[in-house]
Amino acid sequence: MAEVVCAVVTSELVEINNLAALVKDDSCGAVVTFTGDVRNHDDGKEVQQLTYEIHPTAAQEITRITQSVSDSFDVVKVAVAHRFGDIPIGESAFAVAVSAHHRESAFDACQALVNAVKAELPIWKHQVFTDGSDEWVNTA
Repeated sequence: MAEVVCAVVTSELVEINNLAALVKDDSCGAVVTFTGDVRNHDDGKEVQQLTYEIHPTAAQEITRITQSVSDSFDVVKVAVAHRFGDIPIGESAFAVAVSAHHRESAFDACQALVNAVKAELPIWKHQVFTDGSDEWVNTA
């Protein structure tokens, strides 16, 4: 059973190096990380501003998702953080770190965690574009 050392939604800066340090373990030969950073464009439009809104259950859900997915893989420690609020372009909105004895398990678990959090976490992205238009993502 994987140890979930961190599973949070936060308004604070998400630093992948901090998550990687949390999952480091002397028994592990692999630490795999992922960061989802705010980009300056989407679907051919220039992004001016991005905000994530969360449901009140998001903190419990990110813990549930992280533990459930992690338990399906041969991994040792896992850390997941998703930011909410206004996030400047270039900063991380979402990060995952996984340690395992071997790299294949770490890579597989990291990808599964990214996909599950993106699919299941009750969080919505609001983008404002430089042309004055805006859009909500993940609202269906």
